[in-house]
Amino acid sequence: MHVAVAGNIGSGKTTLTKMLAKQLGWIPDYDNNDNNPYLISFYEDMQRWSFNLQIFFLNNRFRQVVNIKESKKTVIQDRTIFEDAYIFAPNLHDMGLMATRDFQNYISLFELMNKFIKPPDLLIYLKASVPTLVEQIQKRGRKYESTIRIDYLQNLNDRYNKWAESYQDGKILTIDTDKIRFADNPDDFGYIIDKMNAEVFGLFTETIKRKSTKKK
Repeated sequence: MHVAVAGNIGSGKTTLTKMLAKQLGWIPDYDNNDNNPYLISFYEDMQRWSFNLQIFFLNNRFRQVVNIKESKKTVIQDRTIFEDAYIFAPNLHDMGLMATRDFQNYISLFELMNKFIKPPDLLIYLKASVPTLVEQIQKRGRKYESTIRIDYLQNLNDRYNKWAESYQDGKILTIDTDKIRFADNPDDFGYIIDKMNAEVFGLFTETIKRKSTKKK
């Protein structure tokens, strides 16, 4: 089974991925920014490095999906290939930070890859307001993120919300992280588990309950 956590920068994707992997015994697949050779350069000069960054992400995410498909275990993924293609790359293009020819090249490559992959069995969308995102970004203290523009975050947020509202490729569970502070409140984390049990998994309910009981 393939579960993925989606959300804007600072929404808590990696944290929730770690917590669910530990609680349920799933295999985590992280969005590892530490090994990204373009990220720091991108935040210093978005227009110069936007295409390079998005191609790097596209390559990495495609490899992730292929590995997940070949795995015989339940994998929980930190961000999906679809977010890059439907949110980040179009946003950069619309903001004038990615040239049209580069964007068209990127989309052509994604469309080819998309023929060989499928959406996750469950998408967990972490919805957050910009103030919450800024709070989380400041809390984790990554130096290269200190230059992120507010308008950039807001544009991404608008696209994320529209994408989630129209998502029809599979099951989706939306969590409002302005209200559900799962990282700090065990009851809020339990709420997410309960929502997954009651509304999303169906046949997987007993498996989740059994694993949750073992972890307590």
